[in-house]
Amino acid sequence: MWLALAIVAEVIATSSLKASAAFTRPLPSLVVVAGYAAAFYCLSLALRSMPVGIAYAIWSGVGIVLVTAIAWIVYGQKLDAFALTGMALIIAGAMILNLRAASG
Repeated sequence: MWLALAIVAEVIATSSLKASAAFTRPLPSLVVVAGYAAAFYCLSLALRSMPVGIAYAIWSGVGIVLVTAIAWIVYGQKLDAFALTGMALIIAGAMILNLRAASG
């Protein structure tokens, strides 16, 4: 649960970076700072019960996919076949790591 919250907070923070306009807009800038603080706090709590390598791989991989999806929806970022294939591989890798961590 802590890892899921860390991922959500990081995705919100990263997605708000563009809206912060290089930290010149106060509200989006606050969202970025608060989001990253919450993400690292939740990640630190997740590390109490799971190995750091697995937690970070899942956190970063799922985060990449979610941030890319948000960039596609909100900012109109184009996704070609290579990007979609890469995201599918990231999702597969995160799932494999998660299944391995659950069984080991």
